[in-house]
Amino acid sequence: MEKKKLNLLLFSGEYDKALAALILANSARELEVDVSIFFAFWGLFLVRDPEKFTTEDKSMYEKMFGMMTPKGPNELPLSKMNFAGIGKEMLLEMMEEDDAPPLIAFLKGAQKKGVKFCACKLSVDVMGFKQEEFIPEVKIMEAKEYLSDALSSNMQLFI
Repeated sequence: MEKKKLNLLLFSGEYDKALAALILANSARELEVDVSIFFAFWGLFLVRDPEKFTTEDKSMYEKMFGMMTPKGPNELPLSKMNFAGIGKEMLLEMMEEDDAPPLIAFLKGAQKKGVKFCACKLSVDVMGFKQEEFIPEVKIMEAKEYLSDALSSNMQLFI
């Protein structure tokens, strides 16, 4: 029997959407499905390492952009009802009351379970990121490589 494969494209840089993508990725790995996530534009914020921000060899715009945008998963806003971060704090408290893990736990779980993390080369270049600013598992690839992977998958989801 052929191994099942799931391909996710994460375009959103919002906490709740990133959470949904990682819940699906972790659940699919538990079902022994191969999973790859292609991070494009705002989705790249999920895999930024907050400890590795650099301004070296960046244009003024890239430096400003890098400082004004989320530095990693914990800084992502909600897609709706964020209310300057108050809505997100409410959601986090509600999740804690229900013993639901935070986003970072799902990210670490996906890393441990072997989810493949792929960053869109064009998005990385346009947004002024460097390979070393991402978590170590991230491989930068062109859209053509992503599409090749997606075309061989049993399921493709865009978030």
